[in-house]
Amino acid sequence: QVQLVESGGGLVQAGGSLRLSCAASGSIFSINTMAWYRQAPGKQRELVAFITSGGYTNSANSVAGRFIISRDNAGNMLYLQMNSLKPEDTAVYYCKADLRTNRADTISSYWGQGTQVTVSS
Repeated sequence: QVQLVESGGGLVQAGGSLRLSCAASGSIFSINTMAWYRQAPGKQRELVAFITSGGYTNSANSVAGRFIISRDNAGNMLYLQMNSLKPEDTAVYYCKADLRTNRADTISSYWGQGTQVTVSS
């Protein structure tokens, strides 16, 4: 079994910063791409940023220059440094990992349970 657990969410004022973490554990052979998504009330879940196993990153235009995604491959950790936060960044943030549970396995996507980020104006 695989578990993804996010942490680091909370309430912050506009202009502030937060750092989200995601810990992947369980029966993991290898992790390919990892990503952060978010879902605001009444809206569809959207991609925030992703990072490949080789370190290539990309992010949504709405967060480019403010959010930084990174990962620790040895520790199966994913991070999102969020700076200059805006009220429109308020959402539940989810971690996603595309991984194999063994050498012969196909790549499957796993999701965390989400962590709430609220930015007050």
